[in-house]
Amino acid sequence: MSKKVIIGSRGSKLALVQAELVMLQLKQVESDLDIEIKKIVTEGDRNQVANIEDVGEVGIFVKALEDALIKCEIDMAVHSLKDLPIVLPEQLSLIATTERCDPCDVLVATAPLMQLRPGARIGTSSVRRSAQLKHLRPDLETVRIRGNVDTRLRKVASGEIDGLLVAAAAMVRLGREKEITEYLPEDYFVPAAGQGALGIEIRRDDKITASIAATVNHLSTWIAITAERAFLAYLGGGCSAPISCIAVTSEGLLKITGMISDREGNNVIKGSLERDADNPVITGELLAKKMLREGAKEIVDKIRCR
Repeated sequence: MSKKVIIGSRGSKLALVQAELVMLQLKQVESDLDIEIKKIVTEGDRNQVANIEDVGEVGIFVKALEDALIKCEIDMAVHSLKDLPIVLPEQLSLIATTERCDPCDVLVATAPLMQLRPGARIGTSSVRRSAQLKHLRPDLETVRIRGNVDTRLRKVASGEIDGLLVAAAAMVRLGREKEITEYLPEDYFVPAAGQGALGIEIRRDDKITASIAATVNHLSTWIAITAERAFLAYLGGGCSAPISCIAVTSEGLLKITGMISDREGNNVIKGSLERDADNPVITGELLAKKMLREGAKEIVDKIRCR
């Protein structure tokens, strides 16, 4: 008799595509799995008006999924890992991540970033992207927008805004990469921790589901996001803080690059560290400590998540 697995997902087009990607990978490993995708409405889906940082709750897109996990209504939840809080409920565990898609930020606009006219209106819901944009192009206007990716792209097409900052992974997974104007270099736009990766969250005591999810865990991605989340955890940051980092592994080494900024993009500090890949938590924490010593402490104290 095949094992029945219920995957919880937000109901947006992108979230369902991501849940289906995980489902297909699981079936490739264990073809007789009986998998159902269950749509869960989150607070972030219900409240499309408030700015994310003004809602006052880290995990606005995941709490309903975690509640469904705890109540045993689903067996696993699939998240865009950048949206998953660092501190999880004690009953739950991040057990696996699939191979990372392109972690970069991209611009969808009427022209490349450095060619946009002064005063051009650029949409984003991310304080991290906003801060980095203000630092590079303080002459542009940052517009806070909400809604799914299709809704945001329509705002560009209609001329309501001149451009949109969005994750490359979202555009790729939705099959809309041809609409990308420019891939933004990580030297100026350091991605959010976990961006481009999908995280699988389960109940900590569910050993059967743990063994199933582990079959699709991508080791180098897991090492990278472990370092990134350790960096963020040490600084006390979350998805609504302008703190970001990206880690990559190569030939047994792990390199992590971090960025800490005030919300206005006036004070931006970056740093990097390379060590053996065998202890990503320590590597992430060491970079955080290094950047705090180099002047980031004052910024972090001001922008630490509420």
